[in-house]
Amino acid sequence: MGDVKIAAGPFEFLARWERGKSPETCEAFEKLLPYQQKIIHVRWSGEACWVPLGNYDLGVGFEEATSYPQAGEILFYPGGYSETEILFPYYGTHFRSKLGTLAGNHFLTITRGHENLRPLGELTLWEGAQDIVFDRA
Repeated sequence: MGDVKIAAGPFEFLARWERGKSPETCEAFEKLLPYQQKIIHVRWSGEACWVPLGNYDLGVGFEEATSYPQAGEILFYPGGYSETEILFPYYGTHFRSKLGTLAGNHFLTITRGHENLRPLGELTLWEGAQDIVFDRA
């Protein structure tokens, strides 16, 4: 079982909070649930999708931030060199922007639905933005 249910396009995922790695990010994001946005394909990071959040301030800083998440390791980038965003990797990813490498807080990990990560990525690449909803499982 997971802590968070994620519906993205026609796919559903379960994920667990990474409270040991990003406790402040998890606590702040959990208060937003249910949280709905649009997810699109990345431009520079490889095989991942992202939720662009502009200058949104979640009120957290960097927590054990990483630039090389594995498929299903969801990152929150609190902004700074690039806009605030949620990164949703589905395969090989080097988190970047046009300014260079970025690092984000690993705050969720997919525990169920891994087989749909690549199909979601390909759907956003070829069909465009999809709805995404994060909610309590």
